[in-house]
Amino acid sequence: MKFKSVIIIILAITISACGNDTLPKPAAHLRLEYPKADYKRLEAGFPFTFEKNELAAEIKARAIGNDSGSYGIDLMYPALKGTIYLTYKPINNNKERLLTLLKDAQGFTQEHTVKADEIAEQLYENKERKVYGMFYEVGGNAASQSQFYVTDSTSHFLTGSLYFYAKPNFDSILPAAKYLQKDIQHIMETVTWK
Repeated sequence: MKFKSVIIIILAITISACGNDTLPKPAAHLRLEYPKADYKRLEAGFPFTFEKNELAAEIKARAIGNDSGSYGIDLMYPALKGTIYLTYKPINNNKERLLTLLKDAQGFTQEHTVKADEIAEQLYENKERKVYGMFYEVGGNAASQSQFYVTDSTSHFLTGSLYFYAKPNFDSILPAAKYLQKDIQHIMETVTWK
């Protein structure tokens, strides 16, 4: 009787195993969909305004140390686990201060060359609104994926950088980085000095 039971079990397994041939899974890509950006002007008593994405749910502003008239603004995107950090510093028609701020902004970007695969520069200029600057896209496993600065060359200087709340892994954060790069470029395009 035991022999018949074993034969029946083996036969049942064999029959249930027959059927469709095993096929390899097709190559797949992670599909991340972010909401369409909804921009609103941010008027917060700073010497400048800009349009920010409503997805930036939290905004923190703070005065910066001893530097009179300097501000830090953090645009936090909890859904994307990232923050765009903005820093504003007045120039006060001081050419030396402008050169120092430009050198610092460019040097800060170059610090990422250790981990970056590449740093692509994109010049920005809007003569009508007196906004001139540079956008940097940092490729690879660098700490910051995007950085920028804009200035009117006489009174105002604004820098920004994008950071994620995770260990840099370019492949994993690329969709969110691309989404937030568009927000950074929109900030640059909508900055208005007061």
